[in-house]
Amino acid sequence: MSDMDYGQYEAGQESQSLDQLHQAEGSEADYNNQFGVYEQDHSAAESTAYQHGTHVAFDQGPSVHYEADEYTNYSHDASEDDHVFAAEGSESAHQAQFSELDALSQRMDAAFARGTAFSTTA
Repeated sequence: MSDMDYGQYEAGQESQSLDQLHQAEGSEADYNNQFGVYEQDHSAAESTAYQHGTHVAFDQGPSVHYEADEYTNYSHDASEDDHVFAAEGSESAHQAQFSELDALSQRMDAAFARGTAFSTTA
């Protein structure tokens, strides 16, 4: 009698998968303010007052009378006013946000077959 040896045979399919997820978020905000003010004041006042007076009186006896008057009055007023005002301004604001999502999904399929040898002995 002859001996026969049958081996095993296997066939199939393997599946593998790869999932990768990447997420990034960010935001930024900035604010800028620039302002300048210039102001100048000037004020002047002047006042002049001048008075001059002379009075002479002379009496001699009951019948002689001499009187002299001299009077000067002077007034001067002046006023001056200056005002300068300047303003300059600048203002800005900025805001930004972002969100990023990357997803990678990959599937790998492989078919295989395996078998063992067949041998006979006589």
